[in-house]
Amino acid sequence: MILYFTGTGNSAYVAHTIAKETGDSVLSLNERIKNGSMEGISSEQPLVVVVPTYAWRIPRVVSDLLTQIHFNGNKKAYFVLTCGDGIGAAEKYVKKLCKEKELEFMGCAPVVMPENYIAMYAAPPKEEALKIISKSEPTIEDITKKIKERVSLSNQRITFGGRLLSGIINSFFYTFFVKAKGFYVTDSCTSCGYCVRACPLNNIRLEDRKPVWGKECTHCMACICGCPTKAIEYGKNSKEKVRYQCPEYPMK
Repeated sequence: MILYFTGTGNSAYVAHTIAKETGDSVLSLNERIKNGSMEGISSEQPLVVVVPTYAWRIPRVVSDLLTQIHFNGNKKAYFVLTCGDGIGAAEKYVKKLCKEKELEFMGCAPVVMPENYIAMYAAPPKEEALKIISKSEPTIEDITKKIKERVSLSNQRITFGGRLLSGIINSFFYTFFVKAKGFYVTDSCTSCGYCVRACPLNNIRLEDRKPVWGKECTHCMACICGCPTKAIEYGKNSKEKVRYQCPEYPMK
């Protein structure tokens, strides 16, 4: 079974691309998190977890969910991490997660996809994004081949810098940056409610027909990048930036 979490479609695209070749079923962790479902997962095929990299580790909302879910059946687990540049020492932490869940760790592989974290960086325009996705296809094919053959993915070389990024920097990122208070809406808002539906943490509600953010946020960028009228901003950081959704797997 292929499990994925996504904010703007990158990991969904990779998950469904792998599924087309393996014939395996696909399960959205967004829906599990949004519905608060901790129902166990049973799979005859190896587990393939496809998620984005948040500050060089898998998102905490994902690791928290996987920790609470009981897994039955095949105990092999592959991790495929979409990223803008690299995954640091993420492998160290997914190995630990697998050990806690009594899963057989089958490797962790990065897939470079277009940047979407517009709270801090610039996302590429559509044509450039398509080139980045096209460039990722051989990597996805190689990962898929190994999954089909039930062989381990190549071990990632973990450097001192990678340990620093996935350790201290990750903690710093969640403590000081992952907050919803920077989001606000402009007069372009049409009260369509897309942001409410898209938020995996149910952190957005409409008040007087305008979105209001609560304190729970994972900075997945689903709301700001998916808003049909580009009415959502994040402080001054998102001004005039491209709103990114995977052109091969748009979330709308």
